[in-house]
Amino acid sequence: MSIGIVSAAYIAAAILFILSLGGLSGQESAKRAVWYGIVGMAAAVFATFFGPGMGAYVVVVLVMIVGAGIGQFLAKKVEMTEMPQLVAALHSFVGLAAVFIGYNAELEMNRVADLIAAAPASLTGTGLESWLHEQGVDGFAAKVAHKTNVELNILKVEVFLGVFIGAVTFTGSVIAFGKLAGKVTSAAKKLPGGHFLNAGAAILSLILLVIYMTTGAGWTLIVMSLLAFFIGYHLIMGIGGADMPVVVSMLNSYSGWAASAIGFSLGNDLLIVVGALVGSSGAILSYIMCKAMNRSFISVILGGFGGAAGPQMEVEGEQVAIDVDGVANALDEADSVIIVPGYGMAVAQAQQNVAELTRKLRAKGKEVRFAIHPVAGRLPGHMNVLLAEAKVPYDIVLEMDEINEDFPETDVVIVIGSNDIVNPAAQDDPNSPIAGMPVLEVWKAKQVFVSKRGQGTGYSGIENPLFYKENTRMYYGDAKDSIGALLPKID
Repeated sequence: MSIGIVSAAYIAAAILFILSLGGLSGQESAKRAVWYGIVGMAAAVFATFFGPGMGAYVVVVLVMIVGAGIGQFLAKKVEMTEMPQLVAALHSFVGLAAVFIGYNAELEMNRVADLIAAAPASLTGTGLESWLHEQGVDGFAAKVAHKTNVELNILKVEVFLGVFIGAVTFTGSVIAFGKLAGKVTSAAKKLPGGHFLNAGAAILSLILLVIYMTTGAGWTLIVMSLLAFFIGYHLIMGIGGADMPVVVSMLNSYSGWAASAIGFSLGNDLLIVVGALVGSSGAILSYIMCKAMNRSFISVILGGFGGAAGPQMEVEGEQVAIDVDGVANALDEADSVIIVPGYGMAVAQAQQNVAELTRKLRAKGKEVRFAIHPVAGRLPGHMNVLLAEAKVPYDIVLEMDEINEDFPETDVVIVIGSNDIVNPAAQDDPNSPIAGMPVLEVWKAKQVFVSKRGQGTGYSGIENPLFYKENTRMYYGDAKDSIGALLPKID
């Protein structure tokens, strides 16, 4: 396949990826957008596989078969509740790939430099090229052989940055996976002098870049990688569980920039474009979610969220429980209902029962809507995907800004497995870890029912005064079972 056809395929793939990102912004267009992405990736893989400079076809085919098999297995096995940690794990693969490619580029640069130095002095121009080709210099190595000293220095910077960003992404994603999967504590944990350690490691990495550029010493890459691994680990360990949606989005951005940096190193235009798309879209999404939490992006990624700023306001009163008949009677008398889903709904896989409850209530002429907070769940858009899976109509699923003013006129609010996004302490307690965060003001409704497993503080460990308010009743139990018990009561 000629370079012209490969370039055309890459352009088509890039356009399809852009269309895919644009389509994912709406629920109704998301399915079509996913197919744009699938076709774009298939075109990119096909063009790369049959493009110039490709070799070791048997190895590549075997690796593709193994990778496709693992992907199919995960797609069938992983539940939607496990999707956040799966995404974090996949980000770690991108980061590790960037590290390996960077090291390979360094080895190839050294190999080509040694061969050129050992070449007969009489060989120049095409003669030198032919001799290098005989020595196995082709593909990426051939590109390196044609670079000037200035271009080689630029390549070294690209390799260094690619390895650094990739290493940070790898360990950061591994820790994020551990936090999301419950294998690592969700609390923010830092070593003594936390921020100074991160800053010191970053400054040392910059010094190593200068040494690497001036001496070409390979050990600088190794030491920098270790420092970057530490930064990724310590950075994410210092971020509390309440920030996990932002962390996943942020790591998505990191993986994109790592891919883009490696694209520059390899001279692959599509990798540059796709990496830039992923990196910029992840950064924009992270900014949007930080704005939704009234936090600066810098304060979140440095672990400034998830810990109390001082003595928190004491919660007075007690949690009052209610049984299934009490909830059913309230729903029967209500004209308007708002359902607020959270990660607890995902864990219990209660979305199908919630959708059935919605259908029954709407069949009785009641207005039922869903209120979605930008950081509900542990992945951006987590709740929207679950509700779409359960075939909840798109037009009754509303964002926080669209529905927050309607709570005072709402008869019943059902909160399913949510904590921070409905926590009035965000407005009332300046010392709360979530002080200033915009929340769904569910407590302004006439009645609030909270479906919750028990009296714990949830994933982020933050106490919620909502559970103690006079118009709130606690509907304890597994969300799937609790909502399922309501269904026969709603006729």
